[in-house]
Amino acid sequence: MLKVKQFVFNLFGESTYVISDEDSREAIVVDPGMAEPAELARFDKYVGDNHLHITGVVNTHLHLDHCFGANYVKDKYGVPVSANVEDAFLGNTLAEQALRFGMSASHDKVMIDAPLADGDTITIGKEQLEVIHTPGHSPGGICLYSPGGKFLIAGDTLFKGSVGRTDLPGGDARTLVSSLRDKLLKLPSDTLVLPGHGPSTTIGHEKATNPFA
Repeated sequence: MLKVKQFVFNLFGESTYVISDEDSREAIVVDPGMAEPAELARFDKYVGDNHLHITGVVNTHLHLDHCFGANYVKDKYGVPVSANVEDAFLGNTLAEQALRFGMSASHDKVMIDAPLADGDTITIGKEQLEVIHTPGHSPGGICLYSPGGKFLIAGDTLFKGSVGRTDLPGGDARTLVSSLRDKLLKLPSDTLVLPGHGPSTTIGHEKATNPFA
């Protein structure tokens, strides 16, 4: 059975998720947004207290706020970073992203070690997550779906009552709406949606109320 732990990190209020298999203690880190020493310490304490074996970093996309801590987890735990290759240019331009938000440009690039594509699966212990490519917020945006756990890690594709912005490099509003309607809203209505920012929701609620649905 998979357990999902949510952290809210950095000045963007970004949601980082640790998804672990309760039997094997294997875990992945989705969108590590730890930007300050105290945030890194909170993350490491959770991993240590729960005796987790981190097997990888998975980025739903490579906007700065979702990967502040990617290289930290990669180096400390000796694991690869996985993402869709269409976002590689974002990982290569983190310094430029930081400047766009008035931040210091002292951010190392985040390189994709293990590319993920639509239809791929990610194994955590005996459990699996399905990779759904949902471009629009960024070209390589992905979501992670657990059919057994009935949850979706939505990144910045889908929020409660909204969708991700499309005015950043590589964004496209029409493509994002297509990703939402053609892929995410076809999931079971009782699927719990865990977004990259803000409160959780369900697919059924978004079908009924989201203005982009």
